[in-house]
Amino acid sequence: QLIGKDTIIRYFISVFIVRQFTAVWVMISFEEDHLEGRLSPYLLQPVFPFWRYFFSHLAEQFTRAPIVLIMLLFIFIFIKDSFWLPDIQNIIIGIISIFIGFILRFLIHWNFAIFCFWSDKASSIERLLLIPYIFLSGLVAPLDIYPDLIRRIAFLTPFPYIISFPALILSNQTILLLNYFAVVAFWLVLLLITSILFWRAGVSKYSAMGA
Repeated sequence: QLIGKDTIIRYFISVFIVRQFTAVWVMISFEEDHLEGRLSPYLLQPVFPFWRYFFSHLAEQFTRAPIVLIMLLFIFIFIKDSFWLPDIQNIIIGIISIFIGFILRFLIHWNFAIFCFWSDKASSIERLLLIPYIFLSGLVAPLDIYPDLIRRIAFLTPFPYIISFPALILSNQTILLLNYFAVVAFWLVLLLITSILFWRAGVSKYSAMGA
């Protein structure tokens, strides 16, 4: 559990770091490409469109790194007793968990982006995703302070594994790593399977319309 002011500060600084590197906007980009006619040429190219969006996101994450470091420098300077260094093991696992969180969130948004084949405003679903993401991911408050029922519900969703768990790792708090990796593996496989099924159904509909 989270105990003490220093622990809380380190958790929210870690949340800030994790959030910067798990940002995803594929739903908006996919919808724009669909509405403006760029998606059809993408479908004719040998590279699966998924990778086009995935690597553009990944490149954006790398460009964020210097800005995040500068902002962290200011945080450590102006917030008393905020500086800490995660254990080297936690740094490595933390980086891995952030990358997993990014993939997890990307796959969630990719699944919903595919609904552009059926609706011109599929990005409006992003607003619906934002509510559980904010309150169940550990973004606004550590999950340990939630009522037990809400916390149990949160752990049944993929959202805590995007923000809360990587933040806990970076802030040197203890988690059950085997459980964490088992759950994220389940969600990654499930989201991958659903995205394949949705994509095949969506492309079939898109092709049937002559687009």
